[in-house]
Amino acid sequence: MRTMIMSIIALVLGFTFVAIHAGHAQEGAMVEGSGFSLFDTESIKGFDASKVEKDPVCDRSKRPSIAKVEPDEAKPGQKVTIKGENFGSKECFHGVTFSAASKEKVDYQFLNDTTIEAVVPEAKAGMSFIIVVAGGGSAQSKPVLIQTK
Repeated sequence: MRTMIMSIIALVLGFTFVAIHAGHAQEGAMVEGSGFSLFDTESIKGFDASKVEKDPVCDRSKRPSIAKVEPDEAKPGQKVTIKGENFGSKECFHGVTFSAASKEKVDYQFLNDTTIEAVVPEAKAGMSFIIVVAGGGSAQSKPVLIQTK
């Protein structure tokens, strides 16, 4: 009864369909109308094992923290050293921002899991926080003073 109702609806709406039961199609056979997922997708073609081996493994369970920023007063264009822990690896580290210039791109150099050097961006003089973003999250420093240029 259900098949007959479906056939009538399909005829009225102009659809054509073919029901294929699980036992009628061979495994791996291309079945027309089965959806995009079966046709020429990367997941079906496989993967490059050497690329997977080179991908970094970022530890998302270790939240970064900033212990100190040296010097704690700097002018735009000067370097500051950010010391802390759990900054991760170079591949897993995402970036540095200053709250006083949050839209400015900050040039930084990742030295290791505990040290980053950053150049103070052009910002209005005053107190600012430094934010680092790593694989395990973000951390904010105590306030640093950005001096007038």
